[in-house]
Amino acid sequence: MYDNRSLSHTTWDCKYHVTFLPKCRRKAIYGGLRKYLGEIFRELARQKESMVLEGHLMPDHVHRLLSIPPKYAVSQVVGFIKGKSAIQVARTFQGRKRNFVGHHFWARGYYVSMVGKDEDTVREYIRNQETEDKRLEQLNLFG
Repeated sequence: MYDNRSLSHTTWDCKYHVTFLPKCRRKAIYGGLRKYLGEIFRELARQKESMVLEGHLMPDHVHRLLSIPPKYAVSQVVGFIKGKSAIQVARTFQGRKRNFVGHHFWARGYYVSMVGKDEDTVREYIRNQETEDKRLEQLNLFG
């Protein structure tokens, strides 16, 4: 799993678990938007020489495992992905012709954690997040 990548004078393996959510945690990610966003995230990451290694769209938030080269700040790449994906959502799903200015699809901020030797654990967590949330919901019904 440890695949070092390189720039002209640097060999690197920088991976980050990033989570962010839509404004007011609206459950707008499901439906047709869900598949569309995954492809958009991958394309936007490529534009910043980054990669989406793992990801899952939950009803009210997004989990991503991103590989980001050290020449970019994590905030720069995540901000780019959130901003450009909001514009794509506005144009495609809300029929807006111009940029998505003054309205925000994503809430401000995000959670980020650097992934080190526990990459497999983080990948497993992202894959099983939806199943775990449903299991906890069922437990709360009986508790």
